[in-house]
Amino acid sequence: MREDGKRPDGTTILPWARGKPLAWVVTVPDTFADAHVTNSATEAGAAAEHAATNKTNKYSRLMNIHIFYPVVIETAGTWHHQAVELVKEIGKRTRNITGDERERETFYLFQQMSIALQRGNAVSFQNTFTTS
Repeated sequence: MREDGKRPDGTTILPWARGKPLAWVVTVPDTFADAHVTNSATEAGAAAEHAATNKTNKYSRLMNIHIFYPVVIETAGTWHHQAVELVKEIGKRTRNITGDERERETFYLFQQMSIALQRGNAVSFQNTFTTS
């Protein structure tokens, strides 16, 4: 997709907004990693904010031709505000359903993403045990 070898995790084929397709990158920073533990101890969401800033800088050239969202959810479960915005926007764009059903669809998306995060955390935690 790009001459510098960087590519997002996903893009839409059709325009998302303002005639541009949507592109996203999913990142799950570990709040207990040495690089994040100090900031995470003083401010909730610090690791997510740091990761989102890094991804936005990394894909800055992509923003000329795409609507870009860094989807960042910390292992502790804190969502970056842009990830929340994107899931809400996807829920709003659900067609042929009423307002209450749209809210349920949005809530369902949040639940599914949270479950995927919990499963990933469980696998990571399980892999810390030694086998003999």
